Amino acid sequence: MELKPKKVNESKTTMTEMVMPNDTNPMGNLMGGNLLRWMDIIGGICAGKHCERHVVTASVDNVSFTKPIRLGDVVTLEATVTRAFRTSVEIYVEVFASDIKGGNSRRSNHAYYTFVGLDEENGKPIPVPAVIPLTEIEQQRFEGAQRRREVRLILSGRMRPEDATDLKALFQAVKA
Repeated sequence: MELKPKKVNESKTTMTEMVMPNDTNPMGNLMGGNLLRWMDIIGGICAGKHCERHVVTASVDNVSFTKPIRLGDVVTLEATVTRAFRTSVEIYVEVFASDIKGGNSRRSNHAYYTFVGLDEENGKPIPVPAVIPLTEIEQQRFEGAQRRREVRLILSGRMRPEDATDLKALFQAVKA
């Protein structure tokens, strides 16, 4: 089957939620686990649209909770594909919060998620379409994806640090 490369905007996904009382901790802030769940959902939808198949979460990079999201806030999540590898796709998820009127808008979180495309007959990883980055930010995220992938593989024990070509080149450039 021929896999046709896709533009980033073909799978861009936006999701909006309102923070309700059952979403909060005793301090009235959105619980981190609920936010991670929403981020995983939107990332999976974006990855599924890009891959045109079911996907599973393979990894989540560091998520920092920089600004609290309060009870009654409206949370907008945006997900875009950054790069595809053989059977996986990296998704950038960005989180914004505002009050119900759209005021006090702020970026509160972001993270990179990795999803693996699955064959629907046997649930095994299957090749996914390449990504065509068009804008400057899409190109920057595309170029950085290989380094982020190498870090993930090293941290998971699936790659030796000395085999990380993009990271090695980065550190050699700094030494020079």
